[in-house]
Amino acid sequence: MNVFAGLKPSTVWTYFEEICMIPRLSKHEQQIRAYLLSFAKLHDLEAKEDKIGNILITKPSSRGMEGRKTVVLQSHMDMVGEKNADHQHDWNKDPIIPVVTNGWVTAQGTTLGADDGMGIASAMAILADKDLKAGKIECLFTVDEESGMTGAINLEPGFFSGRVLLNLDSEDEGILYIGCAGGMDTVGTIKYNPVPADKNNKALAISITGLRGGHSGDEIHKGFGNSVKIMNRLLWNLANNFKISVSSFDGGNLRNAIPREAFATIAVESSAIDVIKGWIKNFHEVMLEEFRDIEKDLKISVKECPLPQFVMDKESQGKLLNSLTCCPHGAIAWSKEMDNLVETSTNLASVKFSADTIQIVTTQRSSIESSKHDVGAMVETCLKLAGAEVVHSDGYPGWRPSMSSEILKITLSSYKRLFGKDPNIRAIHAGLECGLIFEKFKGIDMISFGPTIRGAHTPEEKIEVKTVQMFWDLLIDVIGNIPLKQ
Repeated sequence: MNVFAGLKPSTVWTYFEEICMIPRLSKHEQQIRAYLLSFAKLHDLEAKEDKIGNILITKPSSRGMEGRKTVVLQSHMDMVGEKNADHQHDWNKDPIIPVVTNGWVTAQGTTLGADDGMGIASAMAILADKDLKAGKIECLFTVDEESGMTGAINLEPGFFSGRVLLNLDSEDEGILYIGCAGGMDTVGTIKYNPVPADKNNKALAISITGLRGGHSGDEIHKGFGNSVKIMNRLLWNLANNFKISVSSFDGGNLRNAIPREAFATIAVESSAIDVIKGWIKNFHEVMLEEFRDIEKDLKISVKECPLPQFVMDKESQGKLLNSLTCCPHGAIAWSKEMDNLVETSTNLASVKFSADTIQIVTTQRSSIESSKHDVGAMVETCLKLAGAEVVHSDGYPGWRPSMSSEILKITLSSYKRLFGKDPNIRAIHAGLECGLIFEKFKGIDMISFGPTIRGAHTPEEKIEVKTVQMFWDLLIDVIGNIPLKQ
């Protein structure tokens, strides 16, 4: 495509452009794995793949640097696949189409995949650099980070040897991350009785679109609209003011994204259809007033549609709408140790109808393990109001910060020397694979940093061009200053 001609560092952008051509959704990383193994062979580098699909490519020490500690560069192969409802894209074969606009790179109608395609591209550029003066480098590419972290979960103890790790999966230039939240999923499955729709009724299709969405960790505290919560609020009020029957409710897609769109079909009395349309119009205005500039593109539309054959039974409908009304979403608690850090949160991620079953997916995060389980219990209680069968995932642990970290001191020194200012040192409310790696590889010293990415997990995802050069300069400097083995 040659979209990135003239962007620096050119090697990183070249590899990122190649990565954009490769489908790599979570659990479907076979093409990106083949690409990485082919790259290793082309550059005569040692590579291996484990049973789960993780790949390790090793670059030997350059001359005179043999005494340095081995450093691990870690990124994940998979990406979140979100697209606008009106955009045609086959995630199994279509390339991402990047666009450079006003100092940012985004994609046409889909997620860009800079999370964590930029981490992959940077590691590849390091591996391909024949002039780099550094000790032994191991580049670890994990699978399935976005939908379960199964790559990190299944890492075998001897898969890599380094005990200094740079995680290349952060999204804020100028921030060095030294800790992250742990997470888990809570999923409810509800059985209901489909009953024939009243043939004297008419049907309305309701859609909620135009919300910002966002990363359910990084952006959970920003007050963005949740399409599932808004649609449920609309339906709950309609059900308590009119005779309606819900036929379908489909909102959200991904467990780790704040839902952006929701769609529902309801049956209503013919005589009330105009009144209900007017009520929905007023509701839209109320939502715009509540969210104001945060969600100024929020759209709520309603139109008549063919009457569905079946609707929910009244008892199940009432239980579902009540359950989702009380189900929490957003920041639950703030850190008592670090300013402006969400400690605990929950994301009401999706509601999906099938013939006689409803699945509700939620995700909990916390830097305190007990609090993570407590908010999971809170969600479970709400879902059980609708008679849901509730299961919790095994989850993943957090990564506890250490201000005495050697790699933190090295990275901090490099940043000050390169840019003449202090970076921020923080923990992140998102889940990084560092938590699992820290638990498995005792004594490993880690840090996470990256360029600035905004709107991750949404079609508005974008990466700031100038920060890619800064990220690269920092990465090269840190690698060059890895200390001697003790």
